[in-house]
Amino acid sequence: MMKGSYRLFICLLTALNISIARAQVNDTIPSQRTDTLTKPTPSSVITDEIRQEPYDLLQLADDIARTWRHTGRRIRKEVKKFNAIDTTYIKPNKYNLAFMLEHSTWMEDIRFGGQSNGKSQSLEIGPRPDFKLGVYFGWRWIFLGYTFTFNDLFHSNKKHTSKKEYELSIYSSKFGADFYYRKTGSNFKIKSYSGFDITPEERSAIDWSFNGLRSSVKGLNAYWIFNYKHFSYPAVYSQSTNQIKNAGSFMAGFTYSQHHYLFDTDQMPYIIQSQLNDAMKFNEVKYSNYSINFGYGYNWVFAKNCVLNASLLPAIGYKKSRAFTGNEDSTDQNILRFKWVENINFDLIGRAGVVWNNSKYFVGASIVTHSYDYRKDYFSLTNSYAVLRIYAGFNFLKKK
Repeated sequence: MMKGSYRLFICLLTALNISIARAQVNDTIPSQRTDTLTKPTPSSVITDEIRQEPYDLLQLADDIARTWRHTGRRIRKEVKKFNAIDTTYIKPNKYNLAFMLEHSTWMEDIRFGGQSNGKSQSLEIGPRPDFKLGVYFGWRWIFLGYTFTFNDLFHSNKKHTSKKEYELSIYSSKFGADFYYRKTGSNFKIKSYSGFDITPEERSAIDWSFNGLRSSVKGLNAYWIFNYKHFSYPAVYSQSTNQIKNAGSFMAGFTYSQHHYLFDTDQMPYIIQSQLNDAMKFNEVKYSNYSINFGYGYNWVFAKNCVLNASLLPAIGYKKSRAFTGNEDSTDQNILRFKWVENINFDLIGRAGVVWNNSKYFVGASIVTHSYDYRKDYFSLTNSYAVLRIYAGFNFLKKK
């Protein structure tokens, strides 16, 4: 339909140019009789050039259309190269679009550690797990989704800040990329501690709820699959292909993320607050993480249309950071002095999933774990989280 409209537009444009040219000839140049033996006058030369102009415009329009078609063919060819697979191992998806509903549980653990005056302390804090519902829509490589908690739908608690999560995922046979933004709520609880003098009686009487922590993370995770013709990472995590034979592959990737933590010690239980050492009395931590990762993944086809995947990608990262223990404008606020080598840290990305997919319908579950480690001379922060997903959906709009 678009091609027919394009050709009609070219014809109308050409006819309009011909009419304008003829009108200009009739209005500006009087009709003359010229003998074949007579030398052409300047007026007759101009007339011939004007009469040839519409045909030149027609040729130009044809050249533009030909170039457009050639460019489209080259783009489609390059796209096919990125999705090149061995069909004896991987069956391509027959559909363009996908719709999916997802139930997810986000589990997070944040551990702070500090040392001051020869005394070490640590606190382990985590939010209560929330059950979330996600709606996703996919087109070939791209999946867009939005998740929200059931508590946000049925309960209104002004004391707690709700969690938010946005994701954009791009998948192909050779590479993949995830763009994400996550913001935790304020519904935290102190799970464990060390370095504090607290009796069992005091422990049982304390309310360990803690609403003084805010954290957010945003970033990009990109990876390259080496054995892309035989191993399909998207077969388990985006349902865009079907793995039909066992296969594995080495993978390499790059991760960039920004982390932000706000900590209000005044909302800690008094018995904890009164014993905090200087290193633990921070107000804000910001750091950017640059890491490269390398690992291995394997797909096991244990039954018809059923695939189990496991992968592990250790990462080495460089972190650029700053921490504030008082007012941001003060000169003595930062007690976390460090050398460049101390910015090198090790992180970990792990994934596991199982899926049943008959090309039209799919059902599955997956878990993705991340661990980020931040360390200085007198302070450390480890943030680990895991996302468990259970999903079901269907593909539609067959490819032509």
